[in-house]
Amino acid sequence: MDPTSFLGLQPTEDPARWRLPVRPEISSGMGALFGGCGLAAAVEAMERVTGRPLVWGTAQYLSFARAPAVVDFDVVVEVAGHNVSQARAVGRVGGDEILTVNAALGRRPAEFQGQWAIRPEVPPPDDCPPRPMDDRHRHSIMSTIDMRLALARRPEELPGPPGDGRAALWARIPDLDPSTTTLAILGDLVPFGIGQALGERAGGNSLDNTLRVAYRDLTEWLLLDVRVHAVVDGFGHGLVHLWSQDGTLVGTASQSAIVRRWREDMDKERS
Repeated sequence: MDPTSFLGLQPTEDPARWRLPVRPEISSGMGALFGGCGLAAAVEAMERVTGRPLVWGTAQYLSFARAPAVVDFDVVVEVAGHNVSQARAVGRVGGDEILTVNAALGRRPAEFQGQWAIRPEVPPPDDCPPRPMDDRHRHSIMSTIDMRLALARRPEELPGPPGDGRAALWARIPDLDPSTTTLAILGDLVPFGIGQALGERAGGNSLDNTLRVAYRDLTEWLLLDVRVHAVVDGFGHGLVHLWSQDGTLVGTASQSAIVRRWREDMDKERS
């Protein structure tokens, strides 16, 4: 399935405006638009308006959009150079701004090339156990993603001792053609690593997501190499390296998040 069909992103009579009906299939376990899907929709709109592929895009999440809301994305191209366009997409529900995405898009002749990041040594996807799905995720974007625990603890192993800040998942989205949308969605998983790093049944709500695209030839499975840098004053900060099966670094995604205990545990404490 192509990205616009997967997301449900719709063009309008204005080529610079796109509409995204919020559905459970692109929502988080909280029932709100999943941050990675919001970033993906904005990037898809900007790529189609500019006719250029994403180099980097950064989303700031301001509020929540829950079904059956419709998010309107307005794209403004601030600069259109010979090789690079600088653009912005603002997503609104009614008059309320939900998220803003700034991006650079383009392609240049490549004189130099190299890769210096190091992929962790983990078993292949078929040798890794599936990531268990919480009940709250059964009717969300997570139900469309096949994930395998390559370097991570299962929910029943938490709480436990703090980790070393590293976690890794193999992931694929079977119904989605490999694309920038794939990277935007799978890159929004720093909160998963936060719980693994703390050794707690915890995660968080993303405040932002910055996606940087390196190579565009994606394999079926991608390795999400999550690196949590710090959790301080109720906020967590980290990075995801996105690796193809052949060891190519296809992109990175960095985030800050509000750290919270898992909702079901908070509900138990209140009862």
